[in-house]
Amino acid sequence: MNSLNELVQNVDRTNIKTVAVAQAADNEVLKAVKKAAEEKLANFLLVGEKERIEEAANEVALDLQQPGIELLECSNSEAALEAVKAVQQKKAHVVMKGNIDTKSLLKAVLDKQYGLRGKGVLSHVALFEVPGRDKLIFLTDSAMNIAPTLEEKVSILNNAVQVANKAGWAEPKVAPIAAVEVVNPAMPATQDAAILTQMNRRGQIKGCLVDGPLAFDNAVDQKAAEQKGIHSEVAGHADILLVPTIEVANALYKSFMYFAGAKVAAVISGAKAPIVLTSRADTAESKVYSLALALQSTTN
Repeated sequence: MNSLNELVQNVDRTNIKTVAVAQAADNEVLKAVKKAAEEKLANFLLVGEKERIEEAANEVALDLQQPGIELLECSNSEAALEAVKAVQQKKAHVVMKGNIDTKSLLKAVLDKQYGLRGKGVLSHVALFEVPGRDKLIFLTDSAMNIAPTLEEKVSILNNAVQVANKAGWAEPKVAPIAAVEVVNPAMPATQDAAILTQMNRRGQIKGCLVDGPLAFDNAVDQKAAEQKGIHSEVAGHADILLVPTIEVANALYKSFMYFAGAKVAAVISGAKAPIVLTSRADTAESKVYSLALALQSTTN
């Protein structure tokens, strides 16, 4: 797969899923809903204050009476929990952030009674279409886990692999990123990368191929890997970049976007259902791409 448009086209239209949008009165979100509905990607449950949703829908020419769109009226303070409850009660399959802050949505996702807490950690999985590259590439985790432990990295890796598997990567190549490509006891990221590699080889991490530590250049460029004498199935061909800290991922994410002009789809994985947690500044196009990735990540 070499484009996010291809990701959108691969969504199963024979089994339409429902997306619950928390506090849906947001123009860019409703533009994405409109485009997704036109492309028959999903049905939508728009949660929040009816009057505000109707006003925003009118501004973007979204017909709220069309089949596949339903309103669930509630106060803004209840919107996140009501959207999460809709998924927990099997009335929807994906939670999408609307005009609401991330903290409030995640609080609802982790609610003990109605939430969608999974067995491991929640993590951010981004899929980039970078101009000049012949395939898409995943990056994790740039939004949730600040300095993950080895155990948390296992969960983050498994979350990303699960998303990739469901999106069409049968055995994605995972590169645990460090500053160097050799194990250095003074650099914990290299030790964790080596352990993750060994865990994969012994079948403790499945559904992917892991090799590391790898520096960024060795992970994504075959010539750079060859120059360093690195010979592996992952080096130069990474599908998933697993980074050691949130600062590394955040810098890479924004470098892809601002320097390379990349397009992105992103979800929060690790809960019982995928969560579309795009920025309020993201375009409707990015939100549609993220919806497509989330819809392919559903398990029910």
